[in-house]
Amino acid sequence: MSDPSATRIAVVGAGAFGLNHLRVWQDMERSGAPVRVCAVVDPSPGAAQAVQQHAPLPVFSSVADLLAHGGCDAASVAVPTSQHFAVASRLLTAGVDVLLEKPITATLEEADALLALARKNQRILQPGHLERFNPAVLAMRPVAVDPLFFEVHRLSVFTPRSLDVDVVLDLMIHDLDVVLSLVQSPVAQLHAVGLPVLSGKVDIANVRLEFANGCVANFTASRVSTERVRKLRFFAPHRYVSLDYARQDVLVIDVAGEGSPAPEEAAVRFMAAESRHPTPEFSMRKLEVTPGEPLRLELEVFLHAVRTRSAPAVTGEDGRAALKLALEIRAAIRAHHARSGIASR
Repeated sequence: MSDPSATRIAVVGAGAFGLNHLRVWQDMERSGAPVRVCAVVDPSPGAAQAVQQHAPLPVFSSVADLLAHGGCDAASVAVPTSQHFAVASRLLTAGVDVLLEKPITATLEEADALLALARKNQRILQPGHLERFNPAVLAMRPVAVDPLFFEVHRLSVFTPRSLDVDVVLDLMIHDLDVVLSLVQSPVAQLHAVGLPVLSGKVDIANVRLEFANGCVANFTASRVSTERVRKLRFFAPHRYVSLDYARQDVLVIDVAGEGSPAPEEAAVRFMAAESRHPTPEFSMRKLEVTPGEPLRLELEVFLHAVRTRSAPAVTGEDGRAALKLALEIRAAIRAHHARSGIASR
């Protein structure tokens, strides 16, 4: 017998991301979480068949149809970015809490309107910045004290998904959000280059950010790589931290004693230590990471916020901040194209 107090969840969007949300919500329901998946929304002809492979759920062609047939308490929204505002605003207006895949919207104006709607209707709006819930990121936070230099690489092989946005909004925005949450300082300077390679939008980009507190961060994102890399490294005073998102592990290397070598020598020795060849000047340790699926951890946090009416770990304002920076990076890339004579596509 189902729990009458369970939160009714709908999944909006039955593409690859949406079906992942559906899978995890159903796993949580089967494991006894106070949640009940009640419907899926997707207008595509094959959506009903794809959903039936997971469970016999009603599939509606629109949010309006969902609301007309009893609605839901909360929703996972995994539709193309261009549809984020239209779908999420309809749900928020109807009193539905929303977990919205990243980026939060396509424009800052849309993001501001969604935040206002969430406040007006007293609804939870959580952007889907999944890497915040990566167990390695959660384990790393306590040692991320005064980071001063970041090197971040997110490389993927080309796939035809998410081509409605460029690589900055598709991939790099994950790392922008993580770094913004760690640095907690405004961006003072921004330099960016990027190129379209296989699609009509920028497929590879490199960005350098300088923050007001003196921290510097370099980002490389590519969806036309021959390998898959998800790594974040940062230096802090007398400390080097290397995080692998995919392996979910964190290596910390500390300078032994109070002295430290010159910066150039320190960099060489840090890299040697990371390659498992530590020198006496350095101590190396791996942090204890509790394994877990980031998406499940994200959905659990959202469900907790919905049921307790508390702010989620990643807020709508966080989503707006990441979007604002991503859009500034895109503008800088366009400016670089203009200076370099590269035809924008």
